Amino acid sequence: MESIRTRSIGARAGRPLAAALVLSSALLLATGCGPSGGGPSGGGPSSGGAGGTGAAGAPSAAAHPSAAVLDVQPGDGTQNVAPTGALKVSVAGGKLTQVTVAGPDGKPVPGTVASDGLTWVPSAGLAVGTAYKVDAQAVDAQGVPTASTSGFTTLTPTKTAKLADNIDGGGTYGVGMIIRVDFHQAVVNKAAALQAVTVETSDNTPVKGHWFNDDNWLDLRPETYWKPGTKVTIHYRTKSAELSPGVYGNVDKDESFTIGRSKISTADAATHEMTVAENGTTRTIAMTAGTDDNPSWNGTMVVFEKDRMVHMDSATTTIKGPAYVADEPHGLKITDSGSYVHGNPKAVAAAGHENISHGCIGLPDTPTGDDSSVAGKFWADSMIGDVVIVQHSVGKQVALDNGLGGWNAPWSTW
Repeated sequence: MESIRTRSIGARAGRPLAAALVLSSALLLATGCGPSGGGPSGGGPSSGGAGGTGAAGAPSAAAHPSAAVLDVQPGDGTQNVAPTGALKVSVAGGKLTQVTVAGPDGKPVPGTVASDGLTWVPSAGLAVGTAYKVDAQAVDAQGVPTASTSGFTTLTPTKTAKLADNIDGGGTYGVGMIIRVDFHQAVVNKAAALQAVTVETSDNTPVKGHWFNDDNWLDLRPETYWKPGTKVTIHYRTKSAELSPGVYGNVDKDESFTIGRSKISTADAATHEMTVAENGTTRTIAMTAGTDDNPSWNGTMVVFEKDRMVHMDSATTTIKGPAYVADEPHGLKITDSGSYVHGNPKAVAAAGHENISHGCIGLPDTPTGDDSSVAGKFWADSMIGDVVIVQHSVGKQVALDNGLGGWNAPWSTW
């Protein structure tokens, strides 16, 4: 090579051979120099990172892969995932450092890495019919990181329970109001239902629920009557709650109401008088209750319907004696079985003296209802949620599910 280059240069330039040899030596010196900083003064070849080249130009060894292995369930691209119990991120041969799960809105799903660093699970259920992205990171014992990105989509329910309650949002109710949530079908997964239907109070009053009607409805109340002025908010998050196998709720909303003044009326069937305690004052009203053949229920009841005129038909009840059909004024319904506090023209003479009704609490009134009568004034001053207590009747104790009878259950069994 050198002799060919020498002859070629000498032949082209027409120079003596000695000059050609000097030039050839210079070229060899230039070719033998290493990269900048190399050679005797540079300390040898450059030492780059992974993917760099050594002195001979060959690639160096690749970076050591992480020994940590991530596992994300459900797998990437999975469809129809259950909103609870299916999502879990774990690692073998290392520890998790960060897990982020988010839906289309970008809001992270709450969850925490376990104390041992091996697993992550959400602390709340996912939304149905939603695509989620999972970003997981971990390191092995040597601190070498690894990461994973995947996605899945939760199921869209094909069956829903049609929830309804007895509350008008923004309304005002008496201190005895009991919240009734009707699912219109039996609830199998009661724990999921209780997580999906919660009650918040402005004074932090604890509220508990009790199941009725073969687990079709849930009644909610505090231990004692509400305090006047309390704001109560029902939080519904049922659309992603599996209430029964394959059945989800249909409501995600917040609904608030306020507790008004306190009015508690105690009707004594033995004395034929009703004591009304309202906002710290007490008054007594002459009344009539049910006869011994058709006695009034004993116990604590709650007004849950208020009507200026009530159509009554004995065929819808189980009363004894002749059948009747009547329209009675100033009706306040207190049991599903048909008990009312209402105006009764016959009570003008009987009130305070004897019991003449088919089980209702009768107050003096006219046939069409006089708003200035005893019954009319009591009715005008009443609201849904007011408490009516009947005592000393020969009748039985009212059932817990006959109207809003839940106050008759002790808190320990509620």
